Amino acid sequence: MPILKTEKLTHTYSIKTPFEHVAISDIDFEVSKGEYLGLIGATGSGKSTLIGHLNGLLKPTSGSVFYDGTSIHESKKRTREIRFKVGLVFQYPEYQLFEATVFEDIAFGPKNMGLQDSEVNERVLEAARFVDLDSSLLEKSPFELSGGEKRRAAIAGVIAMRPEVLILDEPTAGLDPRGQAQIMRNIAHYKDAYNTTVILVTHNMEEVARSVDRLVVLNKGSVFASGTPAEIFMSAEKLFELGLAPPKASMIASRLRSFGLATRPDIYTIEQLRQSLNLLRGGEQSGGDDNAS
Repeated sequence: MPILKTEKLTHTYSIKTPFEHVAISDIDFEVSKGEYLGLIGATGSGKSTLIGHLNGLLKPTSGSVFYDGTSIHESKKRTREIRFKVGLVFQYPEYQLFEATVFEDIAFGPKNMGLQDSEVNERVLEAARFVDLDSSLLEKSPFELSGGEKRRAAIAGVIAMRPEVLILDEPTAGLDPRGQAQIMRNIAHYKDAYNTTVILVTHNMEEVARSVDRLVVLNKGSVFASGTPAEIFMSAEKLFELGLAPPKASMIASRLRSFGLATRPDIYTIEQLRQSLNLLRGGEQSGGDDNAS
């Protein structure tokens, strides 16, 4: 049974006004426990609206959201419980830091869970370790931190609640390559430690290519496709039509095939491209040796 599931999920903004807009329509979506899922789509495809429903932040216009088989809107108490079980890290979460110290910011969620001080302290320190945030920074104001440190502190504030599902909306946006790589390592570390379900929302195809087990592609408020990265990125032309650029490795491999090189159609990482080219080079050398003999 999936840990999170939607059935015919629809959300319309500004109903019965001139600004009425259907953001998502009849979405059937599910994610399994421990799965690393990538959610991609062009701007305006409905990604943010969909994930806002997964922890009860938004209420459907119609349709349902289920957590472990039970509606998350069964009662107000149930919805509140879900918000601790399904942690949502918004885009640019550092803008939501507001406490006097980094420690207090990370502790905000666990305190709202009603945990004892000793448990809160343990979770804050653990979350800081998961995101590589030095303990010397915990007593500083969040506004004294660098951009990357703020981002990690904000993520720590969500994982300190130990959610069973962690949803991240563009977690590396605006960071330099080193900061991006560090954030992705932190997420993988946390996922592996707790077998957490992770949903990664991103425009960065390189990130999802390297990280996720499965991709869901949204287009104009509906699910366009679902499959492994290899299955999704094989259809580079379709992704371009949706306003998405496949990973660079996919595009290079496709270009090489257009020149007659027999690169595999399911390449989507630089490592796979390198291996494919090495195999081709080895085959050419072998063929050349045979001809020479």
